[in-house]
Amino acid sequence: MYNPTVARLTYRALLGRRRAAILFLLPALLIVISLAVRLVRGADDGTASDLLGGFAIATMVPLIGVIAGTGAIGPEIDDGSIVYLLSKPVKRPTIILTKLTVAIAVTMAFSAIPTLIAGFVLNGNGGQIAVAYTVAALVASIAYSALFLLLGTVSRHAVVIGLVYALVWEALFGSLVPGARTLSVQQWALALAQRVAGEDAVSSDVGLPAAVVLLVVITCLATWYAGRRLRSLTPTGEE
Repeated sequence: MYNPTVARLTYRALLGRRRAAILFLLPALLIVISLAVRLVRGADDGTASDLLGGFAIATMVPLIGVIAGTGAIGPEIDDGSIVYLLSKPVKRPTIILTKLTVAIAVTMAFSAIPTLIAGFVLNGNGGQIAVAYTVAALVASIAYSALFLLLGTVSRHAVVIGLVYALVWEALFGSLVPGARTLSVQQWALALAQRVAGEDAVSSDVGLPAAVVLLVVITCLATWYAGRRLRSLTPTGEE
């Protein structure tokens, strides 16, 4: 269910000059801000939690997920080059799973690793805050990659829709409307972080059992439906 050739092509597409620059920008900004905060305020658990939760998990991870998830397949569908891939003797579920694997790996690398570094810079992992938010970034990377990969297969406006979800639904409505938080990948991931660091350091509006179930269900459903959508494409590019 994993094709090295498809993976290599997907990595090349995601890590091209333009996308790589965007992918490096947010992690670099997080680390620079963390260094500045540490120099000004010193090691503080509350500040570390606020910055990692408010910037890393709420903004950086979903945006990187949008870039990696939609970029793994959306451009190929838009410009028609997916037809070449579909004409090869590679099963379409294999294509989806390979691209999802690459999207997850890229999202994790550009979100979880900088989150861990930033956490150690901010407070030396006091209260397990750095590790907790890294766990949140890791699990969120999986769900976001699956969701945004699905968007890339169903819409030519996947990036716009993904940005609306990440910035409007999760960041805006998630902070203003309590009920919306239960339908947020961010809150599901924070439930796991809360278990690692404790309620005093990290808070989530979703219980851990529900969060785990929702993360697994949304990831599996998004992956399954993306594979189904890809099966509907013919080598001529017509649905």
